[in-house]
Amino acid sequence: MTNPILADWQTPFDIAPFDRIADSDFAPALEAALAEHRAEIAAIADSPEAPTFANVVEALEAAGGALDRVLGVFFTVAGADSNPAREELQRAFSPQLAGHFSEISANKALFARVAAVWEAREDLELTDEQQRVLMLTHRGFVRSGAALSGEAEARMKEIKARLAVLGTEFTQNLLADERDWFMDLSEDDLEGLPDFVTAAARAAGQEKQAAGPVMTLSRSLIVPFLQFSPRRDLRARAYRAWVARGANGGKTDNRAIATEILALREERAALLGYDSFATYKLETEMARSPDRVRDLLMQVWAPARARAEEDAEVLTAMMQEDGINGPLEPWDWHYYAARRRKAEHDLDEAALKPYLQLDRMIEASFACANRLFGLEFRPLDIALYHPDCRAWEVTRDGRHVAVFIGDYFARGSKRSGAWCSAMRAQAKFPRPQAPVVINVCNFAKGDPALLSYDDARTLFHEFGHALHQMLSDVTYESVSGTSVARDFVELPSQLYEHWLEVPEVLAEFATHAETGEPMPAEMLEKVLGAANFDQGFQTVEYVASALVDLAFHDGAAPPDPMAKQAEVLADLGMPHAIGMRHATPHFAHVFAGDGYSSGYYSYMWSEVMDADAFAAFEEAGGAFDPERAEALERHILSTGGSREAEDLFLAFRGRLPGVEALLKGRGLIAA
Repeated sequence: MTNPILADWQTPFDIAPFDRIADSDFAPALEAALAEHRAEIAAIADSPEAPTFANVVEALEAAGGALDRVLGVFFTVAGADSNPAREELQRAFSPQLAGHFSEISANKALFARVAAVWEAREDLELTDEQQRVLMLTHRGFVRSGAALSGEAEARMKEIKARLAVLGTEFTQNLLADERDWFMDLSEDDLEGLPDFVTAAARAAGQEKQAAGPVMTLSRSLIVPFLQFSPRRDLRARAYRAWVARGANGGKTDNRAIATEILALREERAALLGYDSFATYKLETEMARSPDRVRDLLMQVWAPARARAEEDAEVLTAMMQEDGINGPLEPWDWHYYAARRRKAEHDLDEAALKPYLQLDRMIEASFACANRLFGLEFRPLDIALYHPDCRAWEVTRDGRHVAVFIGDYFARGSKRSGAWCSAMRAQAKFPRPQAPVVINVCNFAKGDPALLSYDDARTLFHEFGHALHQMLSDVTYESVSGTSVARDFVELPSQLYEHWLEVPEVLAEFATHAETGEPMPAEMLEKVLGAANFDQGFQTVEYVASALVDLAFHDGAAPPDPMAKQAEVLADLGMPHAIGMRHATPHFAHVFAGDGYSSGYYSYMWSEVMDADAFAAFEEAGGAFDPERAEALERHILSTGGSREAEDLFLAFRGRLPGVEALLKGRGLIAA
């Protein structure tokens, strides 16, 4: 019987036949796909023909189709709908895949052919995109250690394999801590909580098969609990569990894993001749160097910390008015900040939430994409990997563009956070293929599902990533969609968040869940007026995490990352009542893989650009100015990584922005 993952998919738009795929299919499918890829690589490396762009670089682009298919399906379900079998497969696959790709990068015959094409590049009549792909291919081999030999080559292979294992263990430990912890709540414990929080707590209790409502470590549940629960003791207990993820001792503790990961990264960079892992990692980013990253972050830190300290004084006074002495604690901040926002802006999250229905916010994100780029969305009735998922065909002028899948609800089998992935990326070589793009979020379930304003912003953010994938229009998959510098990849997503705050968008789509009435003009004004509320807190918790990440990788690896974290925060003068957004034991951005290691700053680097990019629309004909929209698609969204990121932004805006736009956008300096 043919393995359903490897068989021809007789499905609409060649979507994976999830209803026919069993967990037992993954291992044999991967084994077959790896064997096929090895044969393809051998044919390229051992070819008797003189090396050319076509028989080396394009051949590498065309190779691995079956492997891409297997991994696209597997990592989709492993991240969003895990189970013990999939976790075991992930632990087995990680070193297997690391070893496979290490073999490719260490293939001397293959690297010699890549290098030969690279040396002859001036004599080849290549397009700009082909020149870019050749450069990235050659650079990728060099940075992977292709030029190493002997003991250094063998050690590099060991390091890559071990890092793959450790990243998987870190992720699974974090998922286990998030999945296993919950706090039983009595009916009295629900007092003072809005209906949407109590409903979510009851639903979580049913999922955990508890006797009643529970508090879990899902961000969409714990944050509103911290905002609204008048029970300081329960807030403290929930907060401590939240920040202790990955640091509870026992088999799910991530602290030793983080230590080993940092040491191995330092060794890896040294083998390649770099002073530090941060120097190695940032070489290919817009920032280029640790010093430029630190300079940006410190420019933002000072005004953010000053604002946070001012806010802490106000919140402390409010707490003391409640008869609570002592310092403001981290489990107090959300609660008193929510009360302050209601007092100063008369904006109540509980009153706002019925106007932010999930379905209406999805419609809003689609409607903006339609007005900006002419995209249309038609629901699809197809088998997906979980009943919560839904799918749409994306078209423009009647032409198929992509399939978009939304997986919006929190569940125990899904890792926390929100992300966008492409199960299939756009390309024209070796054959045309339209993308299949997935947005994964962790919103609380409800009937109807209601979002916080931050949730709604997350939805728009992830859809901005999806647009980057869907509107990609390049030849080669290696530079398609979000295959760009890490500190540029967040530009389209953070830029798209701005459209949520366009008054006419909220006026049309923010309608009450029960009455259907649009959000009152007065409330809309308050929502937009409060957009920068608590930015001192939000900026401090983010920048602190980014600076700790940089400190971990810029220099010798710390023998005790927790001590290094404490040292960095002390040097910064971290406010007592604010914790890092991601403390080391649950800093998945940095330790689940190399993606954001030395790169967590990239959200802020991109925000410097997104604030200025949206200003381009405002300076033109407004948020939906057609000329600016066309320029955004032509210069940024459609081009993927086919050109240097800095060149793409310059082509769109005509100049590079300064940090002032970000500070003004966050309300940290006067506009």
